[in-house]
Amino acid sequence: MSSQPKPHILFRREEIETTVKRLAAEIKKDYQGKHPLLIGILKGSFMFMADLIRLLNLPLEVEFIRLSSYGGGKESSGRIKVMQGLRSEVKGRDVLVIEDIVDTGLTISFLLDYLQERKPDSLKLCALTDKPSRRQAPVTIDYLGFTVPNKFIVGYGIDWDEKFRYLPDICFVEVKD
Repeated sequence: MSSQPKPHILFRREEIETTVKRLAAEIKKDYQGKHPLLIGILKGSFMFMADLIRLLNLPLEVEFIRLSSYGGGKESSGRIKVMQGLRSEVKGRDVLVIEDIVDTGLTISFLLDYLQERKPDSLKLCALTDKPSRRQAPVTIDYLGFTVPNKFIVGYGIDWDEKFRYLPDICFVEVKD
């Protein structure tokens, strides 16, 4: 069995907590008096989304969608598949997508188009991390936590082939091809 790469900390749990509080305050202000539908992208966003929702303190609904573009590798295949679709109605709703990392932009661009076709009243994106150096499709992030370098990010729900999700910090690993 090959050894796993060692994770190196980019953002400690305290920095993450402060950032999630800031994002929650921005979202709360913008969605005051509304009943938004928050759509988390599985699996990576679940930890971030749970912490964010606990801080929002406003009426909302939660939904999840599961998309795939990676398979088992470290590079996006560029082909997006809906692995688990939505059960909630999007039409006429204020929709906020919760994402762990925006990388090439292909997956989130696909999802935003997919949701826009369902005619929400509003559609915004909240991303914990953004890696603009790898962008292939333009994406507008309405609420952003951290900008990260062109490294393989793991921890705080973000995985590499199902590894490292459990880490409380946002880290990077050097992955050998």
